[in-house]
Amino acid sequence: MNKYWVDKRVCVTGGAGFLGSYVVQKLRARGCRDVFVPRSRDYDLRRRSAVSHMYDDARPDIIIHLAAVVGGIGANRANPGRFLYDNSIMGLELMDEARERRLAKFVQIGTICSYPKFAPVPFRETDLWNGYPEETNAPYGIAKKVLLVQAQAYRQQYGLNIIYLLPVNLYGPGDNFDPESSHVVPALIRKCLEAKCSSSKSSGRRRITVWGSGDPTREFLHADDCAEGILLATERYDKPEPVNLGTGMEISIKDLVSLIMRVTGFDGDVEWDCTKPDGQRRRRLDTARAEAEFGFRARIGLEEGIRQTVESYTSMLATPIATSK
Repeated sequence: MNKYWVDKRVCVTGGAGFLGSYVVQKLRARGCRDVFVPRSRDYDLRRRSAVSHMYDDARPDIIIHLAAVVGGIGANRANPGRFLYDNSIMGLELMDEARERRLAKFVQIGTICSYPKFAPVPFRETDLWNGYPEETNAPYGIAKKVLLVQAQAYRQQYGLNIIYLLPVNLYGPGDNFDPESSHVVPALIRKCLEAKCSSSKSSGRRRITVWGSGDPTREFLHADDCAEGILLATERYDKPEPVNLGTGMEISIKDLVSLIMRVTGFDGDVEWDCTKPDGQRRRRLDTARAEAEFGFRARIGLEEGIRQTVESYTSMLATPIATSK
């Protein structure tokens, strides 16, 4: 129980999604009695009339805006216009309605994709404007940067209490495993498990194909840790500067593949498709501001988190596949 939340009405856009489910669960565990989760079938948040309708129904003190159109490199390349428009317009309309209604607090979730392509590693919040984002996901990253500008402008002109958080790549149980839109961790888990299963029915050598060279590095944050960071920031942070949420540790895609192969028990071959883009060469966040401002530090190690994710996914399959121990 946390006294901060007991009398708060909280609206979590995207609350039925991957990260949102963790945020909603933690809100209820903290004693929040009134959590409103709008569904896209009822509220098209790209439309001002629907946004106004949602505010009327939710009557929130706090908005935690998680709803977004997201995906991996393939989805970003296929939908640059949609990713730019949908992600920017939802935040623009939600924040402006919050201004009109004098909302107590608005929590905007950004993305690591907003950082410049050649930002120094580790990425510090002060480097956000020192270059253009990596091209494969620039429209998505720029849409989220627009919302940072709006948040700071509305705080300056209207006194609206908006905070802006920048999570690194997320993963964990309940992630999106759709091959058309999934990010790298669930995509690799699914590939390894499917190759392991199909090879047991044939005599052929097991193989998976992975985009790129495997040399780039990424940082991964368990969704449970991210949700904790979001709620700590909501409780304790009230400043205009953006804040990174991450672990501060990076891993190469090659090492990530090896880790997932070990956890899933897949011992076949890996074919690197170098005709596909690598994306940004390195990603690692400086997480000092989050720890200093609201005491956030990630708890779940990558191997432990991947094991949880694999076990959760296999439990949902019609014929569960045993993982290695």
